[in-house]
Amino acid sequence: MFLIYFVLIIAIPLLAQMKVKSAYKKYSKVAASSGMTGAQVARKILDDNGLYHVGVEETRGVLTDHYDPRSKTVRLSTDNYYGNSIAGAAVAAHEVGHAIQDQQDYAFLRFRHALVPVANIGSNFSWILILIGFFASMSGLVLLGIAFMSAAVLFQLVTLPVEFDASNRAMNEIVSAGIIRNDEERETRKVLNAAALTYVAAALVAVLELVRLVLIYTGMTSEE
Repeated sequence: MFLIYFVLIIAIPLLAQMKVKSAYKKYSKVAASSGMTGAQVARKILDDNGLYHVGVEETRGVLTDHYDPRSKTVRLSTDNYYGNSIAGAAVAAHEVGHAIQDQQDYAFLRFRHALVPVANIGSNFSWILILIGFFASMSGLVLLGIAFMSAAVLFQLVTLPVEFDASNRAMNEIVSAGIIRNDEERETRKVLNAAALTYVAAALVAVLELVRLVLIYTGMTSEE
């Protein structure tokens, strides 16, 4: 049983990463009909939504694209910033989707931001408490570790609606702005859906690990 679980928590994220890399690699070679670069796509959608103060910058790496709410900046990886592919347009629009969420005070985004400090603590210290609790047979310490881990898991779960909403906004924006044609919608959605799978996989693994620890804790307390 443990072997099956171990295989699952390794295989699920790997499969999700393989899917997103495959979709991105395929559609990063397909030029969008508009001929717009990722930077131009981001700038247009931002301006169309009155977000003139939000900057668009290049960042190093592959699939390192993100929106920084502190500096109000959309950062696109080099290939997406300069390239005019369907994948680049999809990624750029998705990150702008987060900027629009920020502007509109999207509830789940605000909730996720509020969870960041607690989730960071949970990620960094939960296992330390849990392992010490197991080795020292201190169920209270294990429970405290599980509580910290629950905050990190909650962060993963709250991330799901944030990412799916950003992707929906991205599709609506690039279609309404004429950045992609109707026959390009399917390819664009494939890129966005593949990216969303990585977040689903991360959340699923986090929940599975939390459930496993709760079961172990239950067995531990029943023996006391």
